[in-house]
Amino acid sequence: MSEKRATSGMKTTGEKHLMLFTGRAYPELAEEVAANLGVEITPTKLRDFANGEIYARYLESVRGSDAFVMQCHTAPINKWIMEQLIMVDALKRASAKRITVVMPFFGYARQDKKGRGREPITARLMADLFKTAGADRLMSVDLHTSQIQGFFDGPVDHLFAMPVLAAYLRDKIDPENTTIVSPDTGRVRLAERWADTLGTPVAFIHKRRDLDVANQVKVYEVVGKVRGRTCVLIDDMIDTAGTICKAAEALYDQGATDVLVAATHAVFSNPAVDRIKNSRISEVVVTNTLPISEEKRFDKLTVLSIAPLIARAINEVFNDGSVTSLFEGDS
Repeated sequence: MSEKRATSGMKTTGEKHLMLFTGRAYPELAEEVAANLGVEITPTKLRDFANGEIYARYLESVRGSDAFVMQCHTAPINKWIMEQLIMVDALKRASAKRITVVMPFFGYARQDKKGRGREPITARLMADLFKTAGADRLMSVDLHTSQIQGFFDGPVDHLFAMPVLAAYLRDKIDPENTTIVSPDTGRVRLAERWADTLGTPVAFIHKRRDLDVANQVKVYEVVGKVRGRTCVLIDDMIDTAGTICKAAEALYDQGATDVLVAATHAVFSNPAVDRIKNSRISEVVVTNTLPISEEKRFDKLTVLSIAPLIARAINEVFNDGSVTSLFEGDS
């Protein structure tokens, strides 16, 4: 059972009332966002029934509020997605004025199209589920593909972690001797944005996946100048780390002197941590969009907080400002 401190939230002169809620998946991030906003988490009673069903009830009135419901889609991912859906439904039935679903990591985002016949498009299903539950708006960080924004029938605030990650790396690299590397052709445009920000050239790795084996890549080929240079591999997520570790090895084979990795979402499914520890990658820089347990932390891991960015975005939405303005100049 989870019960949190009472709060009056944030109000404007027009009596708009911001209320922030969190599920049980990762309350620490929500508390950090609340601290940045200068509010407290609205008290919520959440518990499991004996058969695994979830119960939710808000412990103060939410009528007329501008509600922001945070939940991190981490393992066990299906449970936490369901909990967030139930929380949205409860807000809708309690007459919240506007409901914004804040999911720093969008679960099932990798299933955004049909690669072969008889496959689902689960990212679209996710968007439909939250709309049906009563969500008016979605907010997420670094969606796996931008097209997911079009799956939801309403506003989607797509936040970018690149400014947070790039600001950290800017102090660690020499742009004259660094190459930003996309781990596949699908991330080349993102790599170009990174390169524009840091003033470096771009390379990418051409890879061919084995369609019959999940998380398996057959061939890697480096395209671009990497010999004698520091390479920064960028990606939206690290799941099992198979791709990123093999990409790093391919870069070293082509003469790279050092390889760093920057990614937004640290999924770190097994055996990711062991693979990274045993690789020649010198540093892995991620954000805290997902919880990282102590056993999944290691010496060459750096975790940067995404909470200030989420808090600024929530504040812009609440005050009918521009979320896009947060990223202007980061072309």
